[in-house]
Amino acid sequence: MKNTGLKSVNILLPNTTDMQAWACIACDQFTSEPEYWKSLEDQVKGKKTTLDLVLPEIYLDKDVDERIERVNANIKKYILNGDFNELAKGFVLVVRSTPYVKRRIGLVAGIDLECYDYAVGKKPLIRATEGTIEERIPPRLKIRKNADIEFPHVMVLFDDEKREILETLYERRSEFDKVYDFELNMGGGHVEGYFIPENEELINKFSALLDSQRLIDKYGKEDDFAFAVGDGNHSLATAKTMWNSIKETLSDEERETHPARIALCELVNIYDEGIYFEPIFRFVKGVDKKAFIDGLTEIDGGKIVVLDGEKSLTLSGKNSLPDGIRSVDAYIKDYLSKNGGSVDYIHGEANLKKLVDGTDNSVGIIFEKLNKSDLFKYVSEKGAFPRKTFSMGEGVEKRYYLEGRRITK
Repeated sequence: MKNTGLKSVNILLPNTTDMQAWACIACDQFTSEPEYWKSLEDQVKGKKTTLDLVLPEIYLDKDVDERIERVNANIKKYILNGDFNELAKGFVLVVRSTPYVKRRIGLVAGIDLECYDYAVGKKPLIRATEGTIEERIPPRLKIRKNADIEFPHVMVLFDDEKREILETLYERRSEFDKVYDFELNMGGGHVEGYFIPENEELINKFSALLDSQRLIDKYGKEDDFAFAVGDGNHSLATAKTMWNSIKETLSDEERETHPARIALCELVNIYDEGIYFEPIFRFVKGVDKKAFIDGLTEIDGGKIVVLDGEKSLTLSGKNSLPDGIRSVDAYIKDYLSKNGGSVDYIHGEANLKKLVDGTDNSVGIIFEKLNKSDLFKYVSEKGAFPRKTFSMGEGVEKRYYLEGRRITK
């Protein structure tokens, strides 16, 4: 059977009865909504929570070094206090409902970072789906290099159109031990998890997705492409960067077993009914609205809608979705370098409209949706999409930090 990079691992769960306080949303969400994070802080204050153990990106420009030191100190304190329970080697089947979908099935598992690469032009077993901005790695690296435990928000997609792997586990879920079942905070929905013991049958099912004839039939060529990073690409790139640094200090034998070689993530079938792609919109602020929009009309951004807080403007360029986004992003970068202002990346039309409405110096840009069934074929043929092309669902549907894993000896 072909290697996919999938690994069973020892997963950590919190030693707490208040799971709602423990789990918090991915750090790269709600970066223009400080009220979200203030409300969350108020809810979990004084309780065991992953908010103590991660750095929300909204704070990257506010005492970041001090915050990173605090995160690493908190991780050590939680370990010393015995705040984690370690499961036997295996996986966790995750069943999530959200305000938008009734059910999404995932599998928390380890992936071998030797099988992943985000560099342009590389074609590893595990691939980035969007461009990686290397300057976004250092703040994450500062946390990871001194952290004993990782808490992932990375979601990795696989292409199982017959729905034979996780869906089968879901039907058998009563056979497995339930390890959590609770309502998520801040309107994130409900989540339950089942421990799946280590077994070759499950790994072999993923390996079968790389059958030579199947790959030729789906993609027109035999391309060993097992997993595509859907969410958390920069976090996984950070884990890869850290591993590349660590492995240089190890013997060949030590490299085989060092825990930092493996990254924890949640695997999700791209055909799962709970998976849908939403475009990530651009929120440009601190600009002359008229001048910015006039310049935008002169490029081919594909099919986009422009919001200025008073009205909307529809532009129908000829560029494909990926090429249109590249064109828009290049225009924004050029405009801001010459005129000042800033750009943020927003999930959800309602959130974007709320930010733009009532302002006199901001513009929102809405892109079309990406057809999720096109993802693997596109990445196989052309490589990664532009960064921030799509999001898997709305902001509140992002993965919550919940499971952890030791990454130090």
